Amino acid sequence: MIDLTEKQQKKTAVALGYFDGVHLGHRKVLAAACEAARQCGLQSAVFTFWFDGVKTIKGERVVSAEERRRRIEHCGIELFYCPEYESFKNLTPEQFVQQVLVEKMNAAAVFTGDNFTFGRGGKGNVQLLGQLCRQVGIEHTIVEMQAADGSLVSSSRIRKLLAQGDIAHANWLLGEAYAVTLPVQAGKGIGSGKLGFPTINQIYPAGLLRPKEGVYLSCAWVDGVRYPAATGIGSQPTVGGTQVTCESYLVGYEGNLYGRPVRLELYEYLEPVQRFENLDQLRRCIADAAQRSVKYFENHPQKTLQASAGVV
Repeated sequence: MIDLTEKQQKKTAVALGYFDGVHLGHRKVLAAACEAARQCGLQSAVFTFWFDGVKTIKGERVVSAEERRRRIEHCGIELFYCPEYESFKNLTPEQFVQQVLVEKMNAAAVFTGDNFTFGRGGKGNVQLLGQLCRQVGIEHTIVEMQAADGSLVSSSRIRKLLAQGDIAHANWLLGEAYAVTLPVQAGKGIGSGKLGFPTINQIYPAGLLRPKEGVYLSCAWVDGVRYPAATGIGSQPTVGGTQVTCESYLVGYEGNLYGRPVRLELYEYLEPVQRFENLDQLRRCIADAAQRSVKYFENHPQKTLQASAGVV
């Protein structure tokens, strides 16, 4: 996928949206743009945007900007246009269509969900977009929103599931495993020094949604190799921790990952964080979670096939 920096020369089929999480509904819009591009000899493209700092429009981000880009690319999009929100937020709907879709992206067709808004203050809706597109010779298609379990798939629904620890359900709506790629930071050394389980520590940045605190069945990718893992998200009460961290034991990995980004995928919520009476109880908890993780991926080798391409 190529980042669009200059005016696009070839005509495009453009998917429009923020696409936070790139869930099943988003993928339906992206797939429509890709199919139109294939049938009509266009280039598939996406228009999305990013926020400076921790600003958002509807809530904490489901996935990081980098993860969102990776997922969009895996949907088959060829061109990626992602300006900073402040750079275009004051455009009127008419200016957005002319400056972004016509002059920048050279759009022949655009695709949106039925709840898409655009223009200064979000005043433009899909009906207005259709009118403005017709005036400049662009075809506009509204893609019907995706439903699952009798309810519409949405980023707000997925945020709620992650906050509740229903990671398996969230993964289903996302279309692949929830994942973060965060640098490994130095911890207290308790995992390797006192527990016999060397762990990696990762810190969620501000603005990125953190799933419910607890113990998760997970896996981590290092140099293209998947390691079954046990992950604890919480403040480590047994060892007197106060800062909420994401700490993972990677089964079978030996090495130093300090300062390196590691991709972590969560698959099942196992149990809440708790304060154990002693380190032996904590050790047994980690060992049990790790064993369950190994068995899980032995029984579900296909679970990470889609996510494995292009991992750190």
